[in-house]
Amino acid sequence: QVPVVESGGGLVQAGGSLRLSCTGPVRMFGSFAMGWFRQAPGKEREGVSCISRSDGYYAGSVKGRFTISRDNAKNTVYLQMNGLKPEDTAVYYCAARRGIATMSPPLYDYWGQGTQVTVSS
Repeated sequence: QVPVVESGGGLVQAGGSLRLSCTGPVRMFGSFAMGWFRQAPGKEREGVSCISRSDGYYAGSVKGRFTISRDNAKNTVYLQMNGLKPEDTAVYYCAARRGIATMSPPLYDYWGQGTQVTVSS
């Protein structure tokens, strides 16, 4: 089992910011693509952002507000979330996969337990 652990969720007012962190596989972390996903109550899990070596990709709903980055020396990927909206409220999951980054949840091999993000209006 490859541990993937998220942190940094919480409650924030609309327009505020949060930074999520995710520690991924220790061995050969740099070779893993990492993704952030979210799932709101009653909705399917959706891709938010993903990153291969350095190129980040974003869902249209978060582009320009969220920034993904990674620090391979710390086995960590970050999701900086600015300009948060109530519709961003969800459980956010981090995931890892060998291969290229993709926004498709079924293609990821390892998942964290999730961290709750709640944005109040």
